[in-house]
Amino acid sequence: MHQELRLHGHIDDSIEYYVTVAAHHAEGCHFYERDEEELRIFSPGNEVRLDRTGLSHWGNGGTFCEYMYGIDQPLPDLLKREVKNRLVMYGACYRENGELNFSDNTAGRVPYDTIFEEGHAISNCFFFVTGSIYGALKTQQEGLLCLLGKVLKRTPHVASSDDAKLVDELFGLLGHKSHFYLIRLLNKKHLAYAELFRNLYFKYRAIPDEEYENLTVLAQRLGISVGQQKRIRIAVMYAHRDNRTVVDEYRDILVDCHLRGTISRQENARLTRLKTLATRNKIPPALFSPLEENLKYEKLVDQEQDYISETREILSGLLLNRLRLDQAITRDDMVRLLEAKRQAMNNRDYLFDQIMLETSKACDEMVFAGADVASVEKLSSIIDYFEHYERSVTEINNLAFMVGVRIEEPILSSKAIDRLEKGLFERLLFADLLANKFLGFYGRRKVVVLRQALRDGWTTDAMMTALREISREEDLYGRLLGIVKEQLRLKYTRAVTWQDRSVLQEEVAAILACQDGKEAPFPQQIFYDVMVNVEKEFFYLQELLPRIIRNNDIALREDFLLNSGLDRFYIEELENSYLLRHGLDEKVLAVVRKGVDGRD
Repeated sequence: MHQELRLHGHIDDSIEYYVTVAAHHAEGCHFYERDEEELRIFSPGNEVRLDRTGLSHWGNGGTFCEYMYGIDQPLPDLLKREVKNRLVMYGACYRENGELNFSDNTAGRVPYDTIFEEGHAISNCFFFVTGSIYGALKTQQEGLLCLLGKVLKRTPHVASSDDAKLVDELFGLLGHKSHFYLIRLLNKKHLAYAELFRNLYFKYRAIPDEEYENLTVLAQRLGISVGQQKRIRIAVMYAHRDNRTVVDEYRDILVDCHLRGTISRQENARLTRLKTLATRNKIPPALFSPLEENLKYEKLVDQEQDYISETREILSGLLLNRLRLDQAITRDDMVRLLEAKRQAMNNRDYLFDQIMLETSKACDEMVFAGADVASVEKLSSIIDYFEHYERSVTEINNLAFMVGVRIEEPILSSKAIDRLEKGLFERLLFADLLANKFLGFYGRRKVVVLRQALRDGWTTDAMMTALREISREEDLYGRLLGIVKEQLRLKYTRAVTWQDRSVLQEEVAAILACQDGKEAPFPQQIFYDVMVNVEKEFFYLQELLPRIIRNNDIALREDFLLNSGLDRFYIEELENSYLLRHGLDEKVLAVVRKGVDGRD
């Protein structure tokens, strides 16, 4: 059985030390000297000196500490779940190829501030060994790393306040002639700050302002830097049982994805859900940032559309800033959300709605857990904007692409959306629609009139009258086209002359009067348009379409679509009828349709 000798003392009001020596016959071991200026811990070939400003060392050994959550943990250690501690061997460094290199130059000096900044903010250990390893210093260091390295990186006892179990575990790996020396340094000021923050956080989770003010006063009185305050707070928050469970699962998923080099939709959805859960449980987002930065989350995840990423960002602000909801979603944010909604609808991207649903659930859960209902009210106002926009889009699209549809008056008001940004309603509803290649002649006329009416402030009656007039012309055109084509099919086997047109017009008028039960004249221009378009249709089906099919001539079809004035939907119906009549598969037109319309 080995014995232990312990020495405890204080350098000043900041630094406290615990020295432990373990050996089979430790009772006769003389290992330290103390004067007013410094404490010297020594053994044959090794020495550590603690003075007023720092630690000096020479000989073998190194320093280790528990990894403090949130510090820049080396990626190899981060990828190993069992690694808990930081270990630095004196005189060791990594070469460019990643290989560890040792030298005999192990002496050095480290200020206390550097010890607690580069290592743990509260507790750091130093060690050296005699009696079981021999040779040059670099040989001793390699030997110590082989003997103790794996355990030092993984043992949970480093985090313990009592070094007995740690020393017992490490000494058992050494030879019976060994002497093991351990020096633990504590920063008393950092410990006091951590204990107060831990008490407040574990009690309140969301620390009240007056209590947080006490914490700030303590940090100022103790002279703790802002950076160290942040490190300590993050480490304490991570140590909370509820937080650690969620963050560790988040870490495990990211580690697995990093090792594979990719992240699946299911894993990304799980990460999103864990963050939502973290928000509900008041787990700070700062606990996830170090993991995402070190494990390169942005490079792992499939690059989603920018508008989806922007939506996530804005809505996460709603959840994370619930104490300042007036600033959580600004007017500019609402404009960006509506723009994102427009793009999602154009792309049939249901991920946008999924994000909204998850946010809504998270808000409900927050309120159920006792949060301010203002978060739900804020989200409801966002949803109201979306619903108004969706209703408007649906109504206007129906007006544009369907015959005989009347627009409902409630959607005509653009004031709600235009209050966010002048002209936003018009930009959201009309820019994409008017650029749509499948928007027909009469549909475009209705959309243009509606846009002009909203822009110029027409009265509702004036706008509805203009739209109804276009709809009547659209309906009449469709009826005349059907009658004309049927009459041409039944009675005319040759090209129609101007004389034939007069006769045909009278026949069409008679059929129309019979259908309506009354005789009423129709505009000459509409009949003329019908006849011109029928001739274009005949030319396309007889002359152009066979060539297009035979040669896969994308340019020829597109030229006709652009210059004929015929609606694309109507042309496709003609093409489908042609293929059916001639017993052709639709695939013969797949290439030209894809080339023009960009279909999948």
